[in-house]
Amino acid sequence: MTRKQPLSALHDVELAALAAAGGRHEFGELVRRHSSFVRALLRRMGAQYSVADDIAQDAFMRAYEKCVDYRGQGSFGSWVGRIAARLYLRQIKYEARYTDIEPVSDDVWHSLELDPIGRFDLDKALNALSEPERMCVSLCHGAGLTHEEIGESLNLPLGTVKSHVKRGLEKLRSRLRPQPFADTRLDHV
Repeated sequence: MTRKQPLSALHDVELAALAAAGGRHEFGELVRRHSSFVRALLRRMGAQYSVADDIAQDAFMRAYEKCVDYRGQGSFGSWVGRIAARLYLRQIKYEARYTDIEPVSDDVWHSLELDPIGRFDLDKALNALSEPERMCVSLCHGAGLTHEEIGESLNLPLGTVKSHVKRGLEKLRSRLRPQPFADTRLDHV
C-alpha cells in the first residue's frame, strides 16, 4: 500500500488508526508532534528533566500498545498526557514524596523575573506553588483530568483538590498579572 500524503499531512486520528494497525512510522510522527507537550506537562507537575523524559517514553510506549483505544476525543497529546500524568502520580505514590510537603515562602515569588519584553516564565511560576497546588493545577489544566480523577489519583478528598486548584490559580493570576511599566529614565539629568 503506497501512501500518497506525507505523514505530516495526516491528522492525529488517522495516524493513530494506522499506528494501531502496526504502523511504527505513523506512531513516530505522533511522538514527534506531542513529545514536547508531554515532557513539559510532567515538568510542570514537578518531575525532574530525566524523570520527565523516562515517564514520557513509558507513556508513549503504553499509548502505542493502546492506540486502538484513542477515539479522537481531544488531542492525541492530551490523551498521552493523561497516561503520563497517571504514571507520574503512581511513581510519586510509590516513593511517598507527596507527603513531605513544605510551604513555599514569599521570597520565591520575588524571584519571578520578567524578560525584557515583559513576559513571564510559567514553569518558574508553577514551581513557586506548593507541591499539592502545582500537582492539582497541572493535572487539571495541563493533563485535563477532572477534580474527581485528581482526587482519586492523589488519594485526596474532592474538596481538598478543588481548594488546591482554586488557591493555585489565584496565586498564579495575582503573581503573573502584568505589572505597570516603571519608567527608569532619569528626567532630572
